[in-house]
Amino acid sequence: MPASTDCRAAFMEQFDLLVVGGGSGGLACAQRAAEYGARVALIESGRLGGTCVNVGCVPKKIMWNASEIQEAVEDGVDYGFLPTPAGHDWPSLKAKRDAYVLRLNGMYARSLASRKIEHIEGRASFIGPQLIAAAGRTLGAPHIVIATGGRPLLPSIPGAPLGITSDGFFELAQRPERVAVAGSGYIAVELAGILAGLGSKVVLVIRGQQVLRQFDALLGETALLMLREMGVDVESSCRGAQLVRLPDGSLEFELHDNRRMGPFDSVIWAVGRVPNVEELVLSRAAVRLSPEGFIATDDFQATSAAGVYAVGDVTGRIPLTPVAIAAGRRLSDRLFGGQTQRRLDYDSIPTVIFGHPPIGSIGLSEAQARARHGPAVRVYTSSFVPLYHAMTVRKPHTHMKLVTVGEEEHIVGAHVIGPGADEMLQGFAVALRMGARKRDFDDTVAIHPTSAEEFVTMR
Repeated sequence: MPASTDCRAAFMEQFDLLVVGGGSGGLACAQRAAEYGARVALIESGRLGGTCVNVGCVPKKIMWNASEIQEAVEDGVDYGFLPTPAGHDWPSLKAKRDAYVLRLNGMYARSLASRKIEHIEGRASFIGPQLIAAAGRTLGAPHIVIATGGRPLLPSIPGAPLGITSDGFFELAQRPERVAVAGSGYIAVELAGILAGLGSKVVLVIRGQQVLRQFDALLGETALLMLREMGVDVESSCRGAQLVRLPDGSLEFELHDNRRMGPFDSVIWAVGRVPNVEELVLSRAAVRLSPEGFIATDDFQATSAAGVYAVGDVTGRIPLTPVAIAAGRRLSDRLFGGQTQRRLDYDSIPTVIFGHPPIGSIGLSEAQARARHGPAVRVYTSSFVPLYHAMTVRKPHTHMKLVTVGEEEHIVGAHVIGPGADEMLQGFAVALRMGARKRDFDDTVAIHPTSAEEFVTMR
């Protein structure tokens, strides 16, 4: 061991568990370990709660709620309500939303204190296989968990910093009147829908022809259709060449084929995320990365270094808050709770996209099922106008799909896009986890009139 490391080790503070990162996965792991009596320290340089609480799920859902309410206000006329003067107070909502997030930050801090978890504010880096330097201190533990999450990616084109990322979306003091959202994943779809619902003129800029390519094709195709029905312009086959600022301060998008788009008040990049690993100096602990740059882990969240683990977005495995929480808790169950085989099963994890309308998905897409099971696959679909829209001028359809396999027709995939998809999917996810068959759905009495009943009445 180098002399400098020997010197630091002499002043080392010893814990049972060190958690680097105070997001959803790190907090869950630390809290569960403390419940088992472990001495835990959690290191975080920013606000507690990570992406989800500060610049992700929580503030995003609040903005989505506002956009949904605006649509409901407009639908109210079709239900006999008098027209309401148009207008939305973005600054007021932002102030209330930001205050709520700050309260959550405080709740997390109090939760750590109540469990006697030491919260160390600072940046962490490895100085040895089981040694961490943070806030001028040297910390050691037989178990170290990396839960540093990820951050939005900026494209490598001239002028890219003139735009903002999904993080910057939550810093907007005013709603942009004209905005381009670049990307085809769920973040781009969500932001485009939120902004369009609140009155912005939105252009969705995508590299290919489709969005949500990691999901069942039905969902991506329908999401694009519904965005267009909201008034979102979709520009496909686009590769950005540069982003330029015009003399009046607005932005213009220049594409590889010399097309120009704009002017825009804001351009939002939603083109992917990268893991936060650079400052950790992982080489000092012999922690290997995957070819994509994420921390490589096995089924038990273990890295290539003994006693070092990773959970959440930094691993590149299904970047969802509940996944990080589940992985963190199961890891502590195994390390400190005596549950030696406890681990997270990454198959059949439900997810929801808060588009307009919301999208729910669990299990295999139709294409994935056919690639894996061939002719044993049978698919059931349903398309209908929800009863809510019987009274409205607009008539968006809800679409559902069940993907089954074998003579017993075990359900291996369930997909839905339409109002209420976010709430209905949780229960059906339980059914799929338990191995439900199509006839189990058929034998379930429907709740009428709901959209969810279509899942148990498909023929």
